[in-house]
Amino acid sequence: QVQLVESGGGLVQAGGSLRLSCAASGFTFSSSAMGWFRQAPGKEREFLASIRWRDVTTYYATSVKGRFTISGDNAKSTLYLQMNSLKPEDTAVYYCAAALTSRTYYSRTYSTEGEYDYRGQGTQVTVSS
Repeated sequence: QVQLVESGGGLVQAGGSLRLSCAASGFTFSSSAMGWFRQAPGKEREFLASIRWRDVTTYYATSVKGRFTISGDNAKSTLYLQMNSLKPEDTAVYYCAAALTSRTYYSRTYSTEGEYDYRGQGTQVTVSS
């Protein structure tokens, strides 16, 4: 049974940092691709970053490139999102997602929700001005 459990969210002042974690279980972490999305009130879910573990290739949305870093610990089956220089507009519920390996694995950037098989419940991040 696949489980994705996010943690690390909270309230932070603008300019501050947070590191989100996503503890994964129930699938082969090192063969998967994983990503982070967020959804602000009244807005659609937005892609932030993804990583293909097999070749350790990362992709970022333009809105967060240079401020957010996706990484992980295979030994702990945990995905991270380091968020720096946070802005009030980063306030949202943040989700991690996992995609199992497939024939098209290496050709995908995993930047859309439809490419994922599982998603966590989310963790709230609030950035005050």
